[in-house]
Amino acid sequence: MTDLPVALVTGASRGLGAAIAARLAKDGFAVAVNYRSDGEAARRVAEEITAAGGTAEPFAADVTDERAVHELVAAIRARWGDVAALVINATGPQPKTPVRELSLAEIRMHQEFFVHSPQWLTRACLPGMLRAKHGRIVHIGSEISGMAAPEVASYAVAKAGQEALARAWAVELAPHGITVNTVAPGWIPVERHADVEAADFDRYRARVPSGQLGVPEDIAEAVAYFASPASGFTTGTRLLVEGGRHLT
Repeated sequence: MTDLPVALVTGASRGLGAAIAARLAKDGFAVAVNYRSDGEAARRVAEEITAAGGTAEPFAADVTDERAVHELVAAIRARWGDVAALVINATGPQPKTPVRELSLAEIRMHQEFFVHSPQWLTRACLPGMLRAKHGRIVHIGSEISGMAAPEVASYAVAKAGQEALARAWAVELAPHGITVNTVAPGWIPVERHADVEAADFDRYRARVPSGQLGVPEDIAEAVAYFASPASGFTTGTRLLVEGGRHLT
């Protein structure tokens, strides 16, 4: 057990999740660094947090599997106690697929990550939050859910569904001291974008008023606010973190 509040960050072995985990540890959370397959990367994230004076450990689970999610949360509870802050960040492949080629398998894959998984995670963490009469649930959404972007329909629909869940749960859980908010990033380059052409980044950057791309720490700062005591009167909010690109 620990005297620290406990945070679970899904998909935290790299990218946005790793930055979020480090930021929450800096704020005094004991952070469960969830990963599905890359245990070595998750251990590195946890070790870096520990070396910086924080508390973190890797926890393996496929968060699209309901049983695995409940086992994950049970393992965290046995190690540290109930989860006080849940950050739903894990994602799968994000292919560009024309509508004439869109398969049911791809649609289901996105629904599993962004609609089913948030339900399993929230249901597993909720009993502890209800006991404490306090909780923070932060969804990592996407700017894409509010855009008309071609060839990413199944991803956009699933992300919109996730954000709809967050709004509904915000109303339902507010009387119990639990807030539910969404951070919606723009295109933040991370490891998964290593093979992206420079011209693609340039085209995206051209529509950002500052002419810059964001970094993972920009998302981590937004999540840190929603996970903090300072956000107690903020719920059901979708915060775009994309440099004002939606204004252009």
